[in-house]
Amino acid sequence: MKRTEIAPGVHLLWDPAPKFNRCRISIHFAFPAKRETATAHALLPLVMERGYADCPDMTQMTKTLARLYGADLTVDARPFGANHNLCVSATGIKDRFALEGEPLTREYAGLALGTAFHPAFVGGVFDPEAVGIEKQMLRKALEDEVNEKRIYCQRQANREFFGDSPAGIRQEGYLEEVDALTPEALTAAYREMLETAQIELLILGCEEAETEQVKDALLRELSAVERRPAPLCGNMAMPRREPARKVECFDIVQAKLCMLFTIGEPMRPDQMAAVRLAMALYGGSVTSRLFLNVRERDHLCYYCASSFQSFTGSMAVNSGVEHADAARAEAAILKELDDLRTGPITDEELEDCRLSLLSGMAGIEDSLGGIETWYYMEVLRGSGLQTPDEARAALRAVTKEDVRAILRQLSLSVSYLLTREEGTADV
Repeated sequence: MKRTEIAPGVHLLWDPAPKFNRCRISIHFAFPAKRETATAHALLPLVMERGYADCPDMTQMTKTLARLYGADLTVDARPFGANHNLCVSATGIKDRFALEGEPLTREYAGLALGTAFHPAFVGGVFDPEAVGIEKQMLRKALEDEVNEKRIYCQRQANREFFGDSPAGIRQEGYLEEVDALTPEALTAAYREMLETAQIELLILGCEEAETEQVKDALLRELSAVERRPAPLCGNMAMPRREPARKVECFDIVQAKLCMLFTIGEPMRPDQMAAVRLAMALYGGSVTSRLFLNVRERDHLCYYCASSFQSFTGSMAVNSGVEHADAARAEAAILKELDDLRTGPITDEELEDCRLSLLSGMAGIEDSLGGIETWYYMEVLRGSGLQTPDEARAALRAVTKEDVRAILRQLSLSVSYLLTREEGTADV
């Protein structure tokens, strides 16, 4: 994978990926999350994916993608710590597989660049009809959040954990702001993104000449934009605090518990291998302590798993429990963490987890999406584009003490429980 700066705040990542019969062109826009535009940026990918100036409705878009041998076009957004990311991707078969010699790569580039830089405007703003339709979809998604109790519990815990910090901005949007969001406001947020975002053009599976053509096409689009790229927020971590325990009551069959921990300082890229193995040992695999002990041996939960967010230096433990067992489950989760910090770790469990991780990482290069996700995350982490092979080698070198060093940094900040009112019971 090669990465070069092609303009201020704009980089090209390219891999010819010769073993694939498909290619992929992605344009990533990354920018610091802002509270005042969070809902607009949540709506933006929904509206952009409906079509662009030369293909302004979903029917035409479907026909175009079918004509291109079933190509795919996606627009999605996701948070990365205190930064937000919007990505436009076009994927399809390589030029040499076209039945009539069609210039498919050029067509894919046109789709991606058209979607990114030439939305289907009406009167200089996003089509009000399209905005109205997608506002309904966003509103419903936000209203339905409470119905997915596992997700709701995690998000409520995050809000308590991050508070007013940049990572606490609700990048899924704010329900109370949806109705008032206008095409003009959405257009202003879109133009600000074009002007201020750090842009990564990822081209996978294309020859060098084709890559140059796509790069030049992007630079032509950017020449019409008054660029003022803003630096991204770096890795962060919430400070240590006395644990806050929050409870919400619902009429639910299964209680949900989310516990959030902080390492208290921004995570370094060179800690990533130890973090991966620590999570696998603690709660990220079927041979982990949480799975084998809290779930299987003690029968304290229906599921119990840990995950780590490198951009915010935080660990989440999510579990589904019986209402009466919530306190015992929390205590058991904390005990397993303490046991890993101070007690023995057998060679067998360490190697089982290591081999499981290595097996999963062996598939990174088996898809264009896997390659893209890996290297884009490396860019955002600022880790110098570590290759999957280098990451696997680093994982093989992690020791028990490296694992303990990570786990010893973690301290509980928030325990968020969804349960039912006392005195209620299943009928």
